[in-house]
Formats: sequence, structure tokens, C-alpha cells
Amino acid sequence: MIDQQAAGLFAPGRIGAIPVANRIAMAPLTRSRAGMDGVHTPLAIDYYRQRASAGLIVSEATNISRQGRGYALTPGIYTDAHVEAWRSVTEAVHEAGGRIVLQLWHVGRMSHTSLQAGGAAPVAPSAIQAGDTVFTERGPERPSMPRALETDEIPGIVEDYRRAAIRARDAGFDGVEVHAANCYLLEQFLRDSTNHRTDRYGGSRENRARLPIEVVQAVAAIWGADRVGLRLSPITRATGDTPLDSDPQGTYGYLAEQLGQLGLAYLHCVEGQTRGANAAAAFDFKALHAAFGGAYIANNSYTRELAIAAIDSGHADMVAFGRPFIANPDLVERLRRDAPLAEAAPETYYGGGAAGYTDFPALAAA
Repeated sequence: MIDQQAAGLFAPGRIGAIPVANRIAMAPLTRSRAGMDGVHTPLAIDYYRQRASAGLIVSEATNISRQGRGYALTPGIYTDAHVEAWRSVTEAVHEAGGRIVLQLWHVGRMSHTSLQAGGAAPVAPSAIQAGDTVFTERGPERPSMPRALETDEIPGIVEDYRRAAIRARDAGFDGVEVHAANCYLLEQFLRDSTNHRTDRYGGSRENRARLPIEVVQAVAAIWGADRVGLRLSPITRATGDTPLDSDPQGTYGYLAEQLGQLGLAYLHCVEGQTRGANAAAAFDFKALHAAFGGAYIANNSYTRELAIAAIDSGHADMVAFGRPFIANPDLVERLRRDAPLAEAAPETYYGGGAAGYTDFPALAAA
């Protein structure tokens, strides 16, 4: 039985054109279980099916192109084989009554030459090397020095997103989420700390927001705007040394307003530092939500109590949970019953087989 206070969190509804059974989303979780060719193994079918009780699953970040890849063993959506592998996943989720969107990913400078075709340098808005590490076949390595994209190359990036959106549709997804968070390519363009360009994609916030907007427009032309979401992380230093934009509220507020005018299905925000404490009070996310004007998905270290309050107060239309879904495939039911949550061993987060991936038991029936 659900206590009355929690009823809103478990109420059905719609996010854009997508019907949802409850207001609990599964956040994108990189698990590094695909092959080096970006093709998922059958394990992914069980993994996503087990978690289909989420109102909406946002898939793990998925490379839109070989150039967009920055981590070994992550899935792609740029070949026919990728489409076939993902179709098996979407069919399993739908058979279990769930909804799933594909997160479209280009890592930009967060890559290594060993992961690029022909050992090429990664691309970025500006030739500024990232810190932290990426996961290669040899293990963790510092990202390689990127090269700045030429202006006439940028339409090709937009086209890669458009083609990926078509393939996601062919694979049977319910929509797509454009990944413009966690200091990857689109956020590298957005922040003035990582974008030092002097062409029409650099300088003013309007210019720096141009590529994310062009990508969303291209993707929405395939799907319809009401099946497209976008993820942002205004105050996340995801790669350790990545500085924030000099005016996060103004920059991200401008982008949110422009996206709202396009009629997107939702805006999905990481409220704080990824894997850190919930920091919804450290930035005016309410203003961001208001500027967008549409459905809002809140994310980052939410507890059951925080999620209930976020829905009841109108702060969010859905709340996305990440790590709790790793060890709790039936997280929705556990939250419904206010039952204890299992925890996964961090060493099983990335890479490996079924252990720590599909072998977590569901809550025993009461």
C-alpha cells in the first residue's frame, strides 16, 4: 500500500508524447558491457527488461559515431548491427510494459586516440586537453589532446546526430534524449571555459548554444519534438578539472528558454555534481524549469523522501534514479513499499559479465 503522501510519485502520466506508468525514471548508466564494436550482448536484454517497471528508462549513453566514442565497451547506434542489438532490448522492455528512450552521445575531447578510427585525435570546440581519465582497452588513460573542429565540419556532427535519431527510431525506442551534460561535446560548446572559438559557434552565449540547438532541431525533425528530451548539468565538473561556465544561470537559462520554444518532451537536469550529494539548492533549477516551461526530470542522489517532495511541490514531473537501479532492478516496488535498498559493489559497475549486472534478485513478495 502506498501512503497518501507518496501517491504522486507513483501516479501515471505523460512526458511529452510518452505515457509513463509512474514518475520514477531510470537515469542513464554506463555499464561497459558491449563489445568493442559497440554491439550489445544478449545480457543487455535481461538487464533492461528487469528494470522495465520504471516509468521511463533513459538508456546508457550511446555513441552516435565512431568519432563520438570515448570509452571502451560502450554501445553505438551508427551501424545496422547496433540497431538489431538495441531492437532486442526495446522489444523486451515493451513486452514488460516499460518505455525506453535512447541517450545520444558524442564525448568530444573526452576520448583517446586508441578509440578513434585510424588513431585520429578526438575533436572538440577548442584544442584544450581534458584531465581525468577515459577507459581504453589498456585501462584508464588521460584523454588525448583534441583538435578544434573546423566550422565546415560542424554540419557533419549535426548529421551524425540526425542519422543516429533515425536508427534509434528503427530500433524501436519511444524517443531519444540528447546528452548535453557531464562535460561532453555539446556542453563543451556551451561553456565558455571549454569553448574559445571566434566563429559563429563561439563567443556569446547565443553562439555557444547554437550547436546544441541545431542538434535538437535535427533530431526533433525525425521524432517530433514531443519525443525528444535533453540532459544538462550546469554545475557538474564531471571530468575533474573542467571549469564551469562563467555565468551558468544565464547560459543554461538561455538554452532552456530556447529549447522550451521548440516544445521538447522534457528537460533532464543533474542537480549538482554527478555522484555527489543532491545540490538542488546550489543553483536555481526552478528558474531553469520555468524558462523551459515543459516537463522537468530531476536527477542526482534523490532519496525516496526527496523524490516525493519534488513531485508534490511541482519542482519536477519525474525523478531519475541512477545507482539505486544497479542493485535494485525492482526499485519502483521497493520505493513503493519503502523497503530497504540493496547496494552494488563498485568494482562491478563497469565491464564484466552477468555478475553485478543481471544477477540482483527482486524484493521477495510480502
